[in-house]
Amino acid sequence: MGSRHELDLPDGRQLVVHDDGPPAADAVVWHHGSPQSGELLPPVVAAARARGLRAVSAARAGYGGSTRRPGRTVAEAASDVAYALDALGVARCLAVGASGGAPHALALAALRPDVVSGVVTLAGIAPYPGPGRDALWFAGMADDGGLRSALDGPSARQRHAETAEFDGSSFTADDYATLAGTWASLGADASRSGEAWPGGLVDDDLAFVRPWGVTLGDVTAPALVVQGGADRVVPRHHADLLVEGLPAAELWLRPRDGHVSVLTALPVAFDWWRSAA
Repeated sequence: MGSRHELDLPDGRQLVVHDDGPPAADAVVWHHGSPQSGELLPPVVAAARARGLRAVSAARAGYGGSTRRPGRTVAEAASDVAYALDALGVARCLAVGASGGAPHALALAALRPDVVSGVVTLAGIAPYPGPGRDALWFAGMADDGGLRSALDGPSARQRHAETAEFDGSSFTADDYATLAGTWASLGADASRSGEAWPGGLVDDDLAFVRPWGVTLGDVTAPALVVQGGADRVVPRHHADLLVEGLPAAELWLRPRDGHVSVLTALPVAFDWWRSAA
């Protein structure tokens, strides 16, 4: 779908980028969840095309053919995307992040306020507050094993990955219905990516429980925080933490949505940005 680019980064790594739509149009920059290939998913492309927008997505280091970068921070991964936007000639964009992609979308907005004029998070993870202050951060997660093991470092997180299995209770009935319908491509991509690039997920979890390299206060662009009230993967208090820390944020709580079904709000989130422009 669209074009695939293999960019050579200044440090010698390769970054795989996917691009669809008019080159001169404003862009929506999709920051994928964990794990994902970084390929543009049909619902993202469809929502962008319907609004005359360009859609861009980069595979984070360790996913989808992009060179792995162990120990990367959220900001370092976002800086790869910033490089890609310059290479593709993107002058103005909305940074959008779902789940594990949300911190990276926020980091891009913090790093490149000259390009990012708005940011949307869907089921986004909030910054980790630190040991001894993390009870609320973990509360309500159906399966927090990956993130908790990451607190003990790369070796512990890798050992967890060798035996971890998906906890089916993480998703609601609406989540499963969404995966069987409009967002079926997400489920297929996540399953394939988890097997093909397990190191990407390990590196994501390690980055989430460390300082991001930017703060929420660095994000000056308007932000829309979209959250499902029934989310069992990233519970709603993460959205509250994001809104509290972001200088110009509003919360869109969808009480019945879970971690996946909240993605059906994406087209309206695009409209939010266009109306605020």
